[in-house]
Amino acid sequence: MKRTLFVRRGSRRRHGPYGLREAPRTPFRSLREAWVALAGLSAVFLFEMMGNTVLNVALPTIGRELDVPSAALQWVTNAYAVVFGGLMLVFGALADRLGRRRVMLAGLALLAAASLATAAVTTPGALVAVRAVTGLAAAMTTPGTMAMAFRLFDDEDLRVRAITLISTVGMAGLAIGPTVGGLVLAAAPWQTLLLANVPIVALAALGIRTGVPADDPADLHRAPADVAGGLLGTATVVLALLVPTLYAESGTGAWQPWAAAVGAVGAATAFVRRERSVPHPLLDLAVVARPRVSGGLAYKAAAGLANAALAYLVTLQLQLDWGWSPARASLGMLPQVVVLLAGGPFVHRFVRRVGIDRAASISAGSVVAGLAVYTLCGSLGYPWVAAALVLVAAGMRVVGAAAGVNVLDGLPRERTSTGAALVDTAAEVSAAVGVAVAGTVLGVLCAGDLAAGHWSAERTDAFRRAVTVSGAVLTLASAALVGWATRRTRPAPGEGRGGASNGLVAKGS
Repeated sequence: MKRTLFVRRGSRRRHGPYGLREAPRTPFRSLREAWVALAGLSAVFLFEMMGNTVLNVALPTIGRELDVPSAALQWVTNAYAVVFGGLMLVFGALADRLGRRRVMLAGLALLAAASLATAAVTTPGALVAVRAVTGLAAAMTTPGTMAMAFRLFDDEDLRVRAITLISTVGMAGLAIGPTVGGLVLAAAPWQTLLLANVPIVALAALGIRTGVPADDPADLHRAPADVAGGLLGTATVVLALLVPTLYAESGTGAWQPWAAAVGAVGAATAFVRRERSVPHPLLDLAVVARPRVSGGLAYKAAAGLANAALAYLVTLQLQLDWGWSPARASLGMLPQVVVLLAGGPFVHRFVRRVGIDRAASISAGSVVAGLAVYTLCGSLGYPWVAAALVLVAAGMRVVGAAAGVNVLDGLPRERTSTGAALVDTAAEVSAAVGVAVAGTVLGVLCAGDLAAGHWSAERTDAFRRAVTVSGAVLTLASAALVGWATRRTRPAPGEGRGGASNGLVAKGS
């Protein structure tokens, strides 16, 4: 018998603490009907997207006021990113066991406390600690965003539209974050940028508390927690995310980045061996190997790899090779910002027209095509750079929703938070790998300080050669992932859309 997540329509709303009404366990029939829940989930994603960008503009001010050396200043942002990326998978698995909404609300409470603690920060170490706790809170809340949005609806079109709506809010925050940060700094201390998280948290908590149905105990994962697997998985992701930072600090000639890379591979190998051997793994590799799940993750990884590499290389080219000022370079990225913001209304129409599988394939392919255009023609002038940015932005606008729905639709109901965490982790790790590869090639082919002015003709040629080599390597790697995912998710002859997916039927039904 098919297990259903929700109770019958028309069930009476329950009242929680403080007289707030809890949403009934019934699938919503429209986005309008679910607006309270979507507002709360959008606020969570808004925080995730603005988590670092809004603070980047304040780094020089923070460095002066707290007397932070420039080499150590990057840990103000990296502490957040490393903890966030490293713990997403663990908290996704915990949310599937303890309750998605419960873990989300606990993470929001921790986020509010960390944001308020910013007011008392007086040393660099304290600020890094606050940022690490903020990353922990983000790891608790982010996987639940996509998982909850997916579970609010039974209709796939509504799921795509809901995830697209939430991502549009996040993209808007990503685009306006630096501008807002600059305006705030003109009139208020830098701590205000982190204290601003508090009203966002309040909105998110209210929307989730009153709009998202409480978890049905029947849909929680009951297997014991795999603590050792969690430690190995966290070590794998943390070390992978540390590689680009250690490279930036020490260069390719130092042992630290290479040790971190070897450690990441070793931890990943041990993690896979453990998950294959224990009776209750943190991550069931048989489930991950399902065509829709593995294919969706490959699409997300391909897009993350190509997008991160393009953003990194274009930023260096505009300012170092072409000599543009930071302000002019930020204007040069506007084509990407415009497409990211304006593309939202077209995503669900495109997915409806071509189907979820083709939408994921085409959008991921667009991102790879953008990197290819930049690699082949980026040195010929800015119009080619703008064309590459548009292709990548158009693909990124779709692939997040399409690949995410593919993954979640291929999982049992009790694993949706783990699936959402996998999607986010794939994006974080692939982006780190993209930056690490591009940075390593640049370090090998362009010896010396890239930021030094007055480049010689030899330095310019070496830089452009490094861009071509790294872009070509990452384009081929991303294209291979897209090709593999396309074959992986292609329905067998006579098989309907979704194949053996049991995303709408709980395991053990």
